[in-house]
Amino acid sequence: MILNEQVATIRQGSPPYPLALHKGLSSDAPTEFWAAGPVQLLDQPKTGFFCSSQCPGSIILKTFDVITWMRDEGQVLIGGFHSVMEWECLGILLRGRQPVIWVPARSIVGMHLKPELVPAFDAGRLLILSPFPPKDKRITATHADARNRFVGALADCVFVPHAAPTGKTAALCHTLLANSQRVYTISDLANKHLASLGAMPI
Repeated sequence: MILNEQVATIRQGSPPYPLALHKGLSSDAPTEFWAAGPVQLLDQPKTGFFCSSQCPGSIILKTFDVITWMRDEGQVLIGGFHSVMEWECLGILLRGRQPVIWVPARSIVGMHLKPELVPAFDAGRLLILSPFPPKDKRITATHADARNRFVGALADCVFVPHAAPTGKTAALCHTLLANSQRVYTISDLANKHLASLGAMPI
């Protein structure tokens, strides 16, 4: 499935444009972004989801349990779902009935939607967002950083099962916490650095 006609442009000043982007990103808030799917999900409470690529084994099963609980509770999660751990968690979420918001680190105009995402999209359960214009068709580290800030701004709270102490996810947590964002993490010795920043253990 190729996303073309399904993609709408959401501009600043239009009713679907979330005020949270102005609050969270200030002058860096995009003048427009692109959406495919049920844009009304932007009005619902959302939990941001980030997880480092290298996730300790002691945290993996705990994370799957929390994600399954969130799914069964009907919580709306928003994230890039790029790392292996994040993608595995997206698979758990897609087996539920609750909505999910996916934000890839590239333009979604003309993007081929992976077969495993099509059923949820066709059912109106998957909203796909991107702050990147049609020319930006490649995932880059710069895009990933901008995407993560975009997700963090849209989220009402954030769940970070693990962030490597010196990695970009940990730096993002530091920024979110400094902006009074609620950040939750898995209770584990491997996450003591997150707890010291102010992340609340689950």
